[in-house]
Amino acid sequence: MASLGSRKATSEIIQKYRFDFRKKYGQNFLVDKNILDKIVAAADISRDDCVLEIGPGIGTMTQRLAEEAGEVVAVEIDGNLIPILEETLSGYDNVTVIHDDILKVDIEDIAKRHGGRPMKVVANLPYYITTPIIMALFEKRLPLKSITVMVQQEVADRMGVGPGTKEYGALSLAVQYYARPEIITKVPAACFMPKPNVDSAVVRLTRYDEPPVEVEDERWLFTLIRASFNQRRKTLANGIANAGIGIGRGQVEDALAVTGLPPTTRGETLTLKQFADLSNALCGQRR
Repeated sequence: MASLGSRKATSEIIQKYRFDFRKKYGQNFLVDKNILDKIVAAADISRDDCVLEIGPGIGTMTQRLAEEAGEVVAVEIDGNLIPILEETLSGYDNVTVIHDDILKVDIEDIAKRHGGRPMKVVANLPYYITTPIIMALFEKRLPLKSITVMVQQEVADRMGVGPGTKEYGALSLAVQYYARPEIITKVPAACFMPKPNVDSAVVRLTRYDEPPVEVEDERWLFTLIRASFNQRRKTLANGIANAGIGIGRGQVEDALAVTGLPPTTRGETLTLKQFADLSNALCGQRR
């Protein structure tokens, strides 16, 4: 099978199988070889690596990954793409395709069956499910070394920003708790088939060995963060008190005072360290 990555090769395989793009899966296939090269280079793939690819599509990036990695495990949710992948990946004996939903796959088991060493994740994530997938990969404490993903430009911007910006929110804090985010390159909408309505970006998330802040209860920290941004325009005390997580306004104001913050503080102004301090101060006060 000839290598994919061009608009012509992608069109030919789509026409051959009479493939229909399914909006519910957010399918947009990359048709720019230069961007493909940048993704693979950013992921720093070697023959020692086992790569987990999420959403291989017709196998465009899978082919490139297979040429560089020791093993590739590709998880594809759309059954209509499995016959295509059988053809486009037929020349690679180091690729395993799994037909399943990545949010239901036991990734830890996959890692064990492929040597048990930390894997590298590479993916062109559909916009509608980007955040759930990234958070699932982090929160499950999976053996992952890095995550290199194509995401909507707006999402990429949110991952790396700090307090006081309109893009700053729960995703920013969650990503920065687990990893160091770095935007590798911007990707115009014209690089995809079909062309999406927005531009994308390639982001590399390098996992920390240990989080940069200490918290007594990690799950509680993110419950608090989500509550703080659910009502963004309210003060932190009002937002958390209205979130139904067992903490009253007075408790929040007392905790803010302990951490040296005024009662009028808003969530969008707090750093990750300040959220960690607030979380620890409130940890034992839940009803």
